[in-house]
Amino acid sequence: MVAWGNCASAGRVQAASPNPTGAKPVHKVISGKPIINVQGCPPIADVMAGVVVHLLTFDRIPQLDGLGRPKAFYSRRVHDTCYRRANFDAGLFVEAFDDEGAKRGYCLYKMGCKGPVTYNSCGIIKWNDGISYPIQSGHPCIGCAEEGFWDNGPFYKHLTQIAGFGFETTADKIGVAVGLTAAAGVAGHAILTNIRKQREITNAPEEGSEVETPKEK
Repeated sequence: MVAWGNCASAGRVQAASPNPTGAKPVHKVISGKPIINVQGCPPIADVMAGVVVHLLTFDRIPQLDGLGRPKAFYSRRVHDTCYRRANFDAGLFVEAFDDEGAKRGYCLYKMGCKGPVTYNSCGIIKWNDGISYPIQSGHPCIGCAEEGFWDNGPFYKHLTQIAGFGFETTADKIGVAVGLTAAAGVAGHAILTNIRKQREITNAPEEGSEVETPKEK
């Protein structure tokens, strides 16, 4: 069975808290059958076509992740393939829609972007024959390829204060750490070399003195 979209895969708004109707995704209603969850609201058209082509070509379900989604399309975070990622690492964020940062294409994390916790191919395949996707259009990712995105629960909590950096250690921080480690290694080597040389000088025979040689047997 193929569950198309977040409604069928995770319940979406129908199953949102407090869920008075008791709505459930397909995999919680039907058991005993393999189910492919093609997440998204809606899923990317090319992803839908790709799943159908895989089934028809290989006559078996594709490799799935822990949420039953095809790994070919849901194995990387939107954050990892986002063209604004460099701005995230540099601490450059949009503070308000249509501000100077927005015009320069800064990171939308502070505007509620859920790209760092959402697995989908939006940044690679995009939409409408590869024309664009929400982040490229200036809107943060809403996380529609994940369970419970409608409730915006603890899984999606955002930092209210970001002192320049977000989740990952940036390349700059890594570079500084590596540089300091290398510098410490060079300094340590120099110190040990000087100590060894000092010992050699101290133990060296004075000029003009005879050096004892092993006696012949």
